[in-house]
Amino acid sequence: MPHNSRIALVTGANQGIGLQIATDLAASGLTVLLASRNLDRGKSAAQAINGDVHPIQLDVTEEASIRTAVEQVERQFGRLDILVNNAAISRVNGQDVETMQDYIQRSRASLISVDEVRTIWETNVFGVLAVTQAFLPLLRKSEAARVVNVSSSLGSLTINSTPHPYRATFNPGYGASKAALNAITLAFAIDLEDEGIKVNAVTPGFTKTALNNYEGTETVEQGAAEAVRVALLGSDGPTGTFTASVNDPCPW
Repeated sequence: MPHNSRIALVTGANQGIGLQIATDLAASGLTVLLASRNLDRGKSAAQAINGDVHPIQLDVTEEASIRTAVEQVERQFGRLDILVNNAAISRVNGQDVETMQDYIQRSRASLISVDEVRTIWETNVFGVLAVTQAFLPLLRKSEAARVVNVSSSLGSLTINSTPHPYRATFNPGYGASKAALNAITLAFAIDLEDEGIKVNAVTPGFTKTALNNYEGTETVEQGAAEAVRVALLGSDGPTGTFTASVNDPCPW
C-alpha cells in the first residue's frame, strides 16, 4: 500500500458503475478495495485497473461475508477512509433478460411479488445498513471518513410525485428501495455528523448498465463522476445531501 494512501472500499465493483468508481478512485491515487460477491470476477476486474487495487469478497446480504470482509480490511489496512455503497439489484437474480418496458409493466405496484420486493430490499436497503454499521469501527479510525450511497432519481419522492417521462418506472421494488436508501443515508448523516463522518447520496443518472439491460442513455464514466467527487470531499464539504451530476442538488 502506498505511504499515506487513502483507503476506499466499493461494493458491487466488478462491473458497471461500481467498476468505474473503483477505476477513478485508483486513478486519483487511492488504495481501492474492489468488493464483489464473486471473488473470481472481482479479481478479473481488479487486474484491468491501473493502480493499487485489491479484490475482496463481499456479499452485502450475508452477515458472515460482511464480517469476514471487515476482518480482512482491519487485518490488512487497519482502517477505512471511504465506503461507497454501490451494490444494487433491480430484479431477482436469475430472471430472464427483459426490456425496460417489460420490466416496468410487470413491476407495477399491483403486480410485483412481495418476495421479489423483499429480495431487492435485502441488497439495496438492508445490505447498505448492515455494511455501513459493520465498517463503522474502521471508518472511525480515519481522519476524514466518507460514506457515499449510490441511489437513483427513481428514489426521489419529489420527482416521482409529478409527471415525467420515467415516472412509470417507480415501483415497490427498485424505486421504493432507493427512496428507503435515501432515508437511511439521512439517518446516518444525522447520527454521525458530530463525529465528522460525511454521509451523502448520489444519483448516477440513467446510466447504461446491466441494471437496466443496457438501455440507459449515459456512460458509466458519467454515472460514476458524482460518486467519486463526493467520496473525495474535503473537510468543508457537506453531509446529508442528495446530488446528481456535477453537484446538482436532487430533491428527496
